Amino acid sequence: MKRFSMGLPRLYFRFYVALLFILALFAVATTMIWSRTGGPLERSNVTLSKLMQNMLAPADAPPEAQQAALARLAQGMNAHMTLYTRDWRPLAVVGEMIPARHWRKQGVTGPPPESFVRLPDGRKLLSSEPLGFNRPKAMLHNAMLLLALGIGIAAFPLVRHLTKRLERLQAGVEKLGAGDLTTRVPVEGKDEVARLAQSFNRAADQIEQLVGAHKTLLANASHELRTPLARIRLALELIPEGIDARRRKGLEQDIAELNHLLDEILLASRLGAIQENTDTEELDLLALAAEECARYDEATLDGESAVMHGDPRLLRRLLRNLLENAHRHGVPPASVQISCANGMATLRVWDKGPGVPDPEFERVFEPFFRRRGTLDNTGAGLGLALVRQIARRHGGEARCVLMKDGRSCFEVELPLA
Repeated sequence: MKRFSMGLPRLYFRFYVALLFILALFAVATTMIWSRTGGPLERSNVTLSKLMQNMLAPADAPPEAQQAALARLAQGMNAHMTLYTRDWRPLAVVGEMIPARHWRKQGVTGPPPESFVRLPDGRKLLSSEPLGFNRPKAMLHNAMLLLALGIGIAAFPLVRHLTKRLERLQAGVEKLGAGDLTTRVPVEGKDEVARLAQSFNRAADQIEQLVGAHKTLLANASHELRTPLARIRLALELIPEGIDARRRKGLEQDIAELNHLLDEILLASRLGAIQENTDTEELDLLALAAEECARYDEATLDGESAVMHGDPRLLRRLLRNLLENAHRHGVPPASVQISCANGMATLRVWDKGPGVPDPEFERVFEPFFRRRGTLDNTGAGLGLALVRQIARRHGGEARCVLMKDGRSCFEVELPLA
């Protein structure tokens, strides 16, 4: 019953992806605003570059003036400094020369730069000691990335905790929908999910009470009807033989049909109780089918042994209902075939008639459904409904399918032992 998850991401995963997407949008928006308006770190670096340019010689000053200005700037600092032109030609050097990046690729060695200041006139100043903040944008980007990563990792257990409660609620809904009316879900917390769980439990209580009352009423009514039926049968037997034989036969047939209807209603009511256990034993479906086919003059059986665990009383009723359906509404003889494959036993029953039309393949399994235009309209319409209930009680399924010759047959699949 996990249809909701076929091909779709789980709810907690979608929550988590949505949270990460929001974090990514926040980080990108913050970075764009920072880059557009300029943060305090960027503005301090711009100020520093202007101060440096004011202290150094102009860009068109002779090399001696450039060297003297850089020496004054580096005075009292234990630093190596190199001043480059816009196109990375060295103008002045204090201490060891700090090579530019493209020079390092050519094997030129020197102390690594700790600071890189781009002057407003395009010159570059490299220093082995820090001058202000180094690459503030990179610092911001790294900080935002680490913050988003930390929040994403911390948010996963919180999102998973919330969706686990929803998954438990969803599992309870599925069990209730499968017929387990005793299903209840734990109420955790005091939020909307907890109130939803409380509402589900209240609804399940009401459904269980209503269904229980309905089943009790149905079973009691069916049971109580047996008493007047027995009295009618007894009175009919005590009537003198002078009564019209046709009328007596009609009354006896009506009483038999009512008794059969009560049996099927009681059985359907018992099968509807999910919590009722089925007494199972090892049996051979082929042997049961042979016994049931022997009850009819025109019934053929073919197939192989199918050993399974089941309730012999219920499986006899399944076979009997299928044969009775073929006898009443079909054209004899009825054919029964049993085959085994892939751990399942397949029982097929058909007759010489055209069978059930395609649009009614599912409707014939509805309780009290009667087809129009059949050879015999007797019966209550519960026989095939009981066949499907018994098959599902044993972990199988009953359906109506087309055969190769275009006619239909009833097919029941049951798990083998």
